[in-house]
Amino acid sequence: MHFRHALVACLALLLLAACQREDAQSPASPAPATTPEAGADAAGGDAGTATTLPASPAAAAAQGGAEFPGLVVTTLDGASYDLAERRGRWVVVNFWATWCAPCLKEMPELSALDAMREHVEVIGLAYEDTDPETLRMFLETRPVVYPVAIVDVYDPPRDFPTPRGLPLTCLVAPDGRLVKTFLGPVTAAELEQAIEAAGGPAPGQPG
Repeated sequence: MHFRHALVACLALLLLAACQREDAQSPASPAPATTPEAGADAAGGDAGTATTLPASPAAAAAQGGAEFPGLVVTTLDGASYDLAERRGRWVVVNFWATWCAPCLKEMPELSALDAMREHVEVIGLAYEDTDPETLRMFLETRPVVYPVAIVDVYDPPRDFPTPRGLPLTCLVAPDGRLVKTFLGPVTAAELEQAIEAAGGPAPGQPG
C-alpha cells in the first residue's frame, strides 16, 4: 500500500515538472504593430484611430517627455525653429507622416487653428524616412500654414515622448511646460479645450 502511494506521488511530481518546463519554453506572442507600409495601404480607409509603429532603436530615449521640453529643428524652408523662442504662446507639436491616414485627416484643422488663433502656433514634425524635396512636393497637394520639419526616426527629439503611434500631438504651455499629449487624431476643439483646462483662454477667446 505504501509502495502504491509513493508511486502515485512520484508520477504527480513528474507531470508537474513537465508542465513547468513546457510553460517556460513557450515564448510570449509579440504584440501586433502596423508598419508604415500598412499605414500607407490604409490611407484611404478609416482615419479615426492612431497608426501604431514598431519599436525603434531609440525607444528608451524619451518615454513620457520632459516637463520643459526643448526642440531645435530646421524647417523645410531652411529656417531654424527653436521652441524656447516661442515662450508666451501655446505651441502644438504634431508628429505625423505622409503615409498616416489619421495624420492627413487632422492637418486642415491644425492649419486652421494656427491661422485663426493668435495665441496658438503649430509645428509639424514629419516622423518618417524622407527628404526635404519629397516632402515639399507632398505638401504642395496638402498645404498647411504652419512650419514643417523632418525628424530622424532613429534619433527623435529626446524631450518629447517617442512616438508609439501616429499622429502624436503634444501641447506646450506659454511657460514652456508640456501639459498634454494626444495619441491619435485630435481636433482643434479638443486642443482649445485642453488649453482652457491648462489655464489658457476659453475656446474662441483671444489669448
